[in-house]
Amino acid sequence: MATSALLLLLLCLSDTEEGKHQRRINMASSAASKPFGFTLFPSLLFVSSIAVCASGFQFEVGGDRGWVKPSGDENETYNEWAEQKRFHIGDSVYFKYQKDSVLEVTRDDYENCIKSNPIARFEDGNTLVKLDRSGFFYFISGEPGHCESGQKIIIRVMVQSGVPWTSIASAPSPHGFSGGDSSGGGGGGLLGPATSSSAKMMPVTSFCWTAVATAVVILYLFLS
Repeated sequence: MATSALLLLLLCLSDTEEGKHQRRINMASSAASKPFGFTLFPSLLFVSSIAVCASGFQFEVGGDRGWVKPSGDENETYNEWAEQKRFHIGDSVYFKYQKDSVLEVTRDDYENCIKSNPIARFEDGNTLVKLDRSGFFYFISGEPGHCESGQKIIIRVMVQSGVPWTSIASAPSPHGFSGGDSSGGGGGGLLGPATSSSAKMMPVTSFCWTAVATAVVILYLFLS
């Protein structure tokens, strides 16, 4: 009886190993027989999802009115517009204008509307600036009298997304913001609670990474 049981156990083990080997052969054969498009499609889906998530958001400065000299009839200043947004590393700000310019400057030059030594100067009418670090970005118009009339903006970029933020200053400066270093770089510049317009973008980010996870699963299933 013991001998028979032992032989039966060895037979089962042998069948199990043979089954595993056969399954491996079947999987390899199945993968080899799949059309090239079946494996290419999930791969492209995965790469596309990563690219979309990494691209960030694009904000049009001033909204519909664009980058223009304030007339005094506006409902909000440029900095009031910026305070309603949440800017993160990887986002971009878009300046649309005619017969004007955009200067990226230091904080001191921003405060005093000094145009002679900008960090960068743009005059193409369709300027897209990538926010590649956290902290402060200072922009003014390069046209005479425009900065002095309020055509200037501070963009504060958060260190991370999806976490609570507190203001680094108890009250804003007369120019709309306070804080930051004089060079326009460095960290800091944390925003307060999200406004309704900025909060609407957070679920999009979550959906984006959900799409990436889904693409990973699909890629795995196609390749397995």
